Amino acid sequence: MWRGRARASIRPWTVVFFIAGWLSLLIALDSPIHELGEQLFWVHMTQHEIMMVISAPLLVLGKPFVTFLWAFPQTWRESWGSFSKWKPVDAAWKILTAPLVAWMFHAVALWGWHAPVLFDATLRSDFVHASQHLSFLGTALLFWWALIYGHRGLGYGGALLYVFTTAVHTSILGAWLTFSSRIWYAPYAATAPAWHLTGLEDQQLGGLIMWIPAGTLLVALSLVLLVKWMAESDRRWQHTRTAAILNESRNRPSTFASEGVSHVR
Repeated sequence: MWRGRARASIRPWTVVFFIAGWLSLLIALDSPIHELGEQLFWVHMTQHEIMMVISAPLLVLGKPFVTFLWAFPQTWRESWGSFSKWKPVDAAWKILTAPLVAWMFHAVALWGWHAPVLFDATLRSDFVHASQHLSFLGTALLFWWALIYGHRGLGYGGALLYVFTTAVHTSILGAWLTFSSRIWYAPYAATAPAWHLTGLEDQQLGGLIMWIPAGTLLVALSLVLLVKWMAESDRRWQHTRTAAILNESRNRPSTFASEGVSHVR
């Protein structure tokens, strides 16, 4: 594909992002982290954060759709292209990747799966556990896609609100877990002591991981967007000011014309 016609649509940096995204997923889902996550809540939280704030944005930045199309025969590519342009499919994709919809899906998945009854179910059933991971990764992919490729519609101000509100509600959940005086997830109360932690200490570490590292990353991104928003506002003000000065200079009588009129008088 790199040597063929697809090379024009595949950039080296997108390949790097895509590989890094898959490597981070490998670490999260097929390493000791996965096994330890069933015994320690804080490791389970680390696994989720890797998927949502590292793997998802890297995979989105990898722009995989175009590359995947080039992996198929031309007739398949044409069929897929026609299918993706079909109005119901195009409308459904636009709805799913609309910033407000993506934000809501991501927030509901995050808060919903941390309800004790659902989280405990993931430790008893591989199917439920896989469903949790798929929903976390899927909604995170929608979240980052809407931010990265929908930022023109959002504008820097909208993107700032989009990211900052996510940082706020995830930090609230993390702080709630950290300062709670009771254990939310009973199975970890039985497994954490084997690692010299009480169930509550394990839960506090997990809350801190959601609250501090993930929250810090989102706040840092919010600050970047704020700087860009301010720079864009400054450019617009300078452009408006320059246009106003030029317009005023066009409408103002020239000095020589004024002097000529005075001389005639």
